[in-house]
Amino acid sequence: MSTVPPGTPCWTDLATPDLEAAKRFYPELFGWTGRVAPQPGAGGYTTFLRDGRSVAGAGPPAVPDQVPIWSTYVAVDDADLAATRVEAAGGQVLVAPFDVFDQGRMGVFADPSGAVFSVWQPIRMAGAELFNVPGAMCWNELVSPDPESAKVFYELVFGWHPEEWLAGEIVYTGWRCGARIVAGMMPPLGDGYPDDLPAYWSVYFAVADTDATAARAATLGGTILVPPHDSPQGRLAALRDPQGALFAVITLTAADPAPA
Repeated sequence: MSTVPPGTPCWTDLATPDLEAAKRFYPELFGWTGRVAPQPGAGGYTTFLRDGRSVAGAGPPAVPDQVPIWSTYVAVDDADLAATRVEAAGGQVLVAPFDVFDQGRMGVFADPSGAVFSVWQPIRMAGAELFNVPGAMCWNELVSPDPESAKVFYELVFGWHPEEWLAGEIVYTGWRCGARIVAGMMPPLGDGYPDDLPAYWSVYFAVADTDATAARAATLGGTILVPPHDSPQGRLAALRDPQGALFAVITLTAADPAPA
């Protein structure tokens, strides 16, 4: 079983009220195939595959009024310890750690600004089997109105060390975990994003052609929130699926989107 180092985003899944629609939209967009979990209690949870390797998942919402959302999962050695650290750092435990059949142990938390994220303690399932190639997750980014609070919180919870650099006119934060920068953070910019969104984690999927993918998403009933544009890491766009879940796509200029 391949492993993702603790403190590194390892998985993403979609909570959506219309799972069947998602199972049509995303395979059409990314070339995924779906594998439905056989357990009766899984609620039809579907693992999406790219070239036979798992890249993401989708399932029904945990509560009826949950908005459609792509979640970032961070690998940990101990989900219960992560919950303790979240509370001590001023966050919230939204779903206490629990076993996901024999696959792993997870918990759902919120940081002090309301950004929701999950942790994954692997047992049989380590996380995604493919990263940083078209059709796979390649980056995870927190959009937060309070970056200073977030820097303290995520360092206490995951041991991430913030590093800053200028990206155009904004100060961008990268979080270093060991030898690598594993995630990023930026302030909200507007530019088409809904004004009433709290802090949130955004998931980026690599694609071969950002412009074509954005156009295809619109054809399939999605929305282009931020049109394709160039960045130092590649050409990217922010999209929303037909049920309202936000995600981003990028054509990478390098195999690894994380700055050195």
